Amino acid sequence: MKTDSFRLALCAYNLSTGGASRDAFLAGIATRLERARNDGARLLVLPEYLSEAFLAWKPAGLLPTEELAWMAGEADALLPALKDLVARHGITLLAGSMPWPAPGGEGGYVNRAFALLADGREVVHDKLALTPFEKDPETWLLTPGAHVPLFEIEGVRMAILICLDVEMPALSCLIAQDAPDVLLVPSMTSSLAGYHRVFGCARARAVELMSAVAVCGVVGAAPGTTQNDTNVSGAALYLPCEPSLGYTGIGGELPPVDGMAGEEPYLVVDVPVGEIRNLRAGGAEVWPGAWSAAGMSLQRHGDGT
Repeated sequence: MKTDSFRLALCAYNLSTGGASRDAFLAGIATRLERARNDGARLLVLPEYLSEAFLAWKPAGLLPTEELAWMAGEADALLPALKDLVARHGITLLAGSMPWPAPGGEGGYVNRAFALLADGREVVHDKLALTPFEKDPETWLLTPGAHVPLFEIEGVRMAILICLDVEMPALSCLIAQDAPDVLLVPSMTSSLAGYHRVFGCARARAVELMSAVAVCGVVGAAPGTTQNDTNVSGAALYLPCEPSLGYTGIGGELPPVDGMAGEEPYLVVDVPVGEIRNLRAGGAEVWPGAWSAAGMSLQRHGDGT
């Protein structure tokens, strides 16, 4: 399928608005899907740890070490209804990320992003690079994933990375071999430092991959949270820094907020898929293509070697 442009919506979901029950949460997702569809988007991207919203209706006395298992159970219960919403509204939903039992049956949980496609398919990505918080046995002890999914939505090649994943240049080298048109990056960052790390690296990945990179994170705080009482983020589409794409590498960008006044950044952007493919095929100013530094070596000086 030939696609010259693809419209997507990025919603920096405000966790304080998730509602006090499953039904209230689903009603909020339906409202956001309807808004994205009415804006002509074919994909709505929600952020990492959307599941924090579930904690608004957690059982009394739930310990931090029990939250992963409980949120995974809620995710399992909610996924069929989320798929129904996708079918009803007719657009794809990247439903953020949620804890999920680790593959292999050996126990533990992964941080899994769910892409629920309008054609009925489901694509998942388990976060690869875990933060210290996600490796803490006293809170949320997670297991890293092992794969990066590549898939198509209406002829547009997509890949998913979660938050810290996009800060890993080695993953960029891996992904470059199959050149996605769009890299989707749901994130969660507690401060401006984390926001700038993730969004700055996402912008670099757009240059390296000669691809669009769409990124958004949660804001606000969920009632009932025990671990994430501050969240700072925005929403952006980053592009290669090419004259035909406006020079700056910014296809659309909303500044970071903490969401404590109820803000929820929402951005609708058109990804110039056709032009990105033309640039990747030889039209770029200096891009050398997928380049892994294979055959290069580090030459040290001044240490006697």
